[in-house]
Amino acid sequence: MSLNGTRGFLYWLARLLGDVNAVRRGRIGRRVARRAAGKATGRGLGRLFR
Repeated sequence: MSLNGTRGFLYWLARLLGDVNAVRRGRIGRRVARRAAGKATGRGLGRLFR
C-alpha cells in the first residue's frame, strides 16, 4: 500500500472512531451538522480559489 493509501485509511479510521464516540455520547446530530457545515465551507473555498 502506498503512503497516500495508508494516510487515507488512517483519516477514514479516525472519522469512523469519531462517529462511534459521538454515538456513544449521544451527540451524533451535532457531529453530522458540523460535518455538513465543514463540507459546505470546503466546497465554497474550493470554488473561490479555483
